[in-house]
Amino acid sequence: MKAIVFNLLAWVMLPVMDGFAKYLSADLPVLQITWARYFFTVVFTLPVMFFFYNKQLVWTDKPKLQFVRGIILLCANICFFYAISVISLAKALTLAFIAPLIVTAFSPIILGEKVGVRRWTAVIIGFIGSLVVIRPGFVELNLASFAALGTGVMYGFYLIITRKLSISDNPLLTLLLTGLVGLVIISSVIPFIWVKPTLNQWSMMAGIGVFACIGHLFLILSLKYADASKLAPFSYFEIITNIIIGYYFFNNFPDNWTFLGLFIIIFSGIYISRREIAIRQF
Repeated sequence: MKAIVFNLLAWVMLPVMDGFAKYLSADLPVLQITWARYFFTVVFTLPVMFFFYNKQLVWTDKPKLQFVRGIILLCANICFFYAISVISLAKALTLAFIAPLIVTAFSPIILGEKVGVRRWTAVIIGFIGSLVVIRPGFVELNLASFAALGTGVMYGFYLIITRKLSISDNPLLTLLLTGLVGLVIISSVIPFIWVKPTLNQWSMMAGIGVFACIGHLFLILSLKYADASKLAPFSYFEIITNIIIGYYFFNNFPDNWTFLGLFIIIFSGIYISRREIAIRQF
């Protein structure tokens, strides 16, 4: 029960970060908002790590893989923040939900895992769900929708690499290194695109880091009490918080097609998760 509570709390906190990012995108560059997400997350995470978990921080055996993971997540964040600056939070998140499908499709190649006909069918159905959301040929396609899909693709590869690292590296170290890699890279371009924030914008930029930090700490705590595969279906709870924030603060509410596509993607994702659990039990 603790695992579920912590996991749900994480999916309440993280969409708040997205809401702040969408609000700020009206006046600040996406790259600057991404920098704020990394800078303040690292600022708030470092003290927690060193005061409470310093004995668990043993250096990685796979620094190159950690570096690649950090780059992939940085690109995913940039794409997602760009997407929500143009389209609704719900639509962007729905398209990004293809990540578990990407994991299933590419884990046989990268991780050597076996994927049966049923899970392949679920992947195809989930992809059809994403097509229902963007409706090519029926509504005008835009770069933001492709950026949201790109977020899901990159996050899928990020999850695959995370699986690979979980065998050898401490998850807290992985979290810290991912933040540092992203911060160093994004900081190199900040002087060229910087827009001076107001005091209110500074507080919201810090808020992005606070909610990202709290959200990821809740995720870590939830994984202490249950396996990731068992908690995976609860990640879809994020869409509820996301829809509430989008409607209340931005007057955006998903249309029927988005709800249909979301249902198809969630159904296929939960089915894949259930199949993985069932296969591991045999």
